[in-house]
Amino acid sequence: MSLNRNEKQTVVTDVAAQAARSQTLALAEYRGLTVAHLDVLRRQAREKGVYLHVLKNTLARRAVAGTPFEVASESMVGPLIYGFSEDAVAAAKVVADFAKTNDKLVIKAGAYAGKVLDADGVKSLAAIPSKEVLLSQVAGLLKSPVQRMAAVIAALAEQRGGGAAPAEAPAA
Repeated sequence: MSLNRNEKQTVVTDVAAQAARSQTLALAEYRGLTVAHLDVLRRQAREKGVYLHVLKNTLARRAVAGTPFEVASESMVGPLIYGFSEDAVAAAKVVADFAKTNDKLVIKAGAYAGKVLDADGVKSLAAIPSKEVLLSQVAGLLKSPVQRMAAVIAALAEQRGGGAAPAEAPAA
């Protein structure tokens, strides 16, 4: 089904708006995937906040013109599905995770921070933990020294005072 000029302009505007608020673009060839597989992929993308769309390459090139994703224009060839995400790793992670279980989805390229990524670059980006995981790891690292100090103080108090609990320090 062919789009008329106004519909094409609407698609370009929508994709350009999405690209403007995104950090990452992942491109994958979907040749051979069934509609059921694409539905599963789109559901996973929605859950992760990834804008995933099959677009005409010429419209996609127009939409990313003037954005950091313009560097991937040369890779926009063939039947591609485009994944944009505000989270730096979400689009790459959704596409790479789905490609692990379905060999018909082939990662072609991507873009991050104004640099074009090859398929291995997209997979490397997907291997980075998500923002939430990284924040929880930092919180755990910050909490660890405090827990160790409390354990040492409790052991010293027990050793010196015969089990009496140490007085609580005033809140800082």
